[in-house]
Amino acid sequence: MSFTTVSASTIPQILSEKKHLIDVRSPGEFKSVHVTGAELHPLDKLDAAAFCNTHGTETPVYILCQSGKRASMAAEQLQAAGHQAVFVVEGGTQAAIGCGVEVERGQGSISIERQVRIVAGLLVLAGTLLGYLIHPALLTVPAFVGAGLAFAGITDACGMALILGKCPWNK
Repeated sequence: MSFTTVSASTIPQILSEKKHLIDVRSPGEFKSVHVTGAELHPLDKLDAAAFCNTHGTETPVYILCQSGKRASMAAEQLQAAGHQAVFVVEGGTQAAIGCGVEVERGQGSISIERQVRIVAGLLVLAGTLLGYLIHPALLTVPAFVGAGLAFAGITDACGMALILGKCPWNK
């Protein structure tokens, strides 16, 4: 399925025309910073059929996330549910900030992407040290993390991000 992309610089016009702008990031990411006027619909809780029933299938809906991947996934779900007018904001919230779009900032939260880098780095460091100091078999930990990161890079789907997204501090 294909969907249309729009520039983040069009967000003020989208909001002035009272069109639906939804943010599909986690609640923690949304609380940290979000485009003023965007509605939170986390991707892992998005019920595309219910959204279409509530808002109709022809009312334009504009979707953004952190940088674009989750918004594309949400767009595909909405199209599969029968929505006819789905648009993805290119570059997501980061591009909106770069364009000077008005945002609301809340208490600091670490993005899921950054959490993945922190956890992966700590697992590699711990596994390497434990493999060196305790037993070489523990070197499988950094190897497993490396394989997971390579898989995430190739498929653009990260299992660690899914797990971290369900942690209490990201709710």
